[in-house]
This record gives sequence, structure tokens and C-alpha cells, in this order.
Amino acid sequence: MSGSGNEVLQKVVDGVGIMTLNRPEKFNCISSGLMDGMANAIEAFDNDPNVRVILLDAVGKTFCTGADLDEVMAARKDRATLSAFISRIHEIFRRMETSPLPVVVSINGLALAGGIEMMMAADVAFAAKSAQIGDQHAQYGLIPGGGGTQRLPRLVGLRRALDLMYTNKWLSAEEAENWGLVNYVVANDALADTALDYCRNLAQKSRTGLTAMKHFSRQGMEVSPSDGLTLEEEEVINGLLGSDVEEGLEAFQARRKPNFA
Repeated sequence: MSGSGNEVLQKVVDGVGIMTLNRPEKFNCISSGLMDGMANAIEAFDNDPNVRVILLDAVGKTFCTGADLDEVMAARKDRATLSAFISRIHEIFRRMETSPLPVVVSINGLALAGGIEMMMAADVAFAAKSAQIGDQHAQYGLIPGGGGTQRLPRLVGLRRALDLMYTNKWLSAEEAENWGLVNYVVANDALADTALDYCRNLAQKSRTGLTAMKHFSRQGMEVSPSDGLTLEEEEVINGLLGSDVEEGLEAFQARRKPNFA
């Protein structure tokens, strides 16, 4: 397993690009080095034709507790440095959203502040039963700096989002699932295997098809339903004329499993 500065580890297993936060001694908080590692991993996986899905997880008992406040306090001495740090966070989370690959996140413990913002940028979320998820910014007079004010209301609705941000309460994994923040809650000792098995299943599917589903679903959140439907209609035609659909239809007729290139 390799990594940039070892703050983020990366490896490929059965078509799954695994990106692992590796700052357990700092609760996997977000530093410049960690962001560089994430950027490098995403770029490597996006450009590897053998990778079909990205799995984001973390070393230790905590997923991520937000930005490295030591680095934030140092950056406050210079507005340009602080601006660059915040912009970099937004850039990395947008890279997760705009990656052509599905991004699955596995929450093994606390996901707070920037940690919840990071997990919201993923496409699918798994959480251990003991995981806790929340926003801590209001407790310290801070404002969410990684897209929390925009992604959270879109995922859970305005009132729930504001309540979570105002009160800085922590949700249990089950509550997060009920709110729509998490897709699957699993036993602590089954989290890693369950999330990886899910990703292995996605890795057997058409990369072209999954990319189109992600791209137009996310783009559809930013345009009118009419414009979104037009985009989908055009992509369906392109897809139907592509080699993956040809393989899929041949496999259906032959009653065999498709083998996508």
C-alpha cells in the first residue's frame, strides 16, 4: 500500500481503488498533506482503467474529526494562506463528486465537522453501528468550511440541517441512516468486509454506465428537471450505441454474466 507522505494510503484490490486516511494520532483530521494525498489517490484511480470504484476509509477508531486546527490557527495569520487552505478542501471534496468513478465511504467511528463534510461528498455511505456523525462548528464559533451549508440541506432537508449545525449534536449511525446521511449501517467488525464486497460488486459493472449515472444524477441536482431529462436522453442514445451495452445485451441473450472491458 502506497501513499503521499503516508497521510493517505492507496491500493487497488479487485478493481477497487482504496483510499485510506492515515493520521490516527490526529483523529485523521484534514491537513494540507492529507489533502494532497487524497488528490493524488483520486487522480491515480481515475486514470487507471482497471479501477471501477473508489472506497474511502480510515485507519484507527475515528474516521475524521475535521480540519487540523493547528494548521488553521497558523493559516489565520495570513488571509491568502487561509483562503488557499479552505479552497483546497472544497477542491478535494468536489474531486470526489466529479470523479467518473463511484465513491463509497466507510465510516468507522466519529465523522465530525469536516469529517461529515467529507463523507457527504461521497456517493454511497456505510457506517459502523457505533459510528457517530455530527457538525461541531457552532460550538467553537466556526462556520462549516467544506460545503456543509450546501450539501447537508440537500441530503436531509433544511430544518434538519440547520438543527444539526445549530446544536452541534451527534447522530448515531441509525439516526444518520434514517436521515439519509448513511445508506447502510453494519456491525463494527463487519464494516470493512461489507463495504469492500459492495465495491467489488460495483467493479464488475460497466464503468461507462456507472460514470454516466453518477454524472447526470449529480448534474441534475444543479439544473432544472427539464434540462436534466434532456441530458439523460442524449446520454442514453450514446450508451445504447456503445460497446458495454452491446456486451450487456449479448450476455442477457446468452444468459451469462457480462464481461465489461
